[in-house]
Amino acid sequence: MPPPPRAWQRMLSGRRLDLLDPTPMDIEIEDIAHGLAFVARWNGQTMGDHPFSVAEHSLLVEEIFTRQHPGAPAKWRLAALLHDAPEYVIGDMISPVKTAVGPQYGELDTRLSAAIHIRFGLPAALPRTVKLGIKRADKLSAWLEATRIAGFTDPEADRFFGKPRPGATDGLHLHLREPIIARAAYTARHSSLLAQM
Repeated sequence: MPPPPRAWQRMLSGRRLDLLDPTPMDIEIEDIAHGLAFVARWNGQTMGDHPFSVAEHSLLVEEIFTRQHPGAPAKWRLAALLHDAPEYVIGDMISPVKTAVGPQYGELDTRLSAAIHIRFGLPAALPRTVKLGIKRADKLSAWLEATRIAGFTDPEADRFFGKPRPGATDGLHLHLREPIIARAAYTARHSSLLAQM
């Protein structure tokens, strides 16, 4: 029989991450931050001199989640920061592509998320209320990104992501920065939240 196809990826840290059977031992925050800083949201179809990276999006989602849940413990804020962490190895696909790919993408994402959560002291599966809170923050971030840098009109974004409450986006900023800066900001926020746990 032919050998099974290679399912692992070598990380810059030297770790070999098995994408089909990931273990927490093979996950490093530096690899996550580096990968996410180089993955563009919206397939790179955004205005500006730099792509809006998944690292920047994740920082924004954590900021929004913290605003919406000011008393949330650091572990749930960390979960918000890590909500798209699997994309450091599987990339960011826009929703229509995820639907076309089918449930296999979701299964891969779920396995990677569980390993990442365990690696950083979170439960493999988040409580439903926390997951819903992060999803609300994620949708607000998507609305903001869509209207500010991805060319959507407000009504179009309202239809896809939900209309924000008045004042919900006040004081929120999108940062389109070089990957090295996004990577450092993501790593620093991760360290800060871990220190609070």
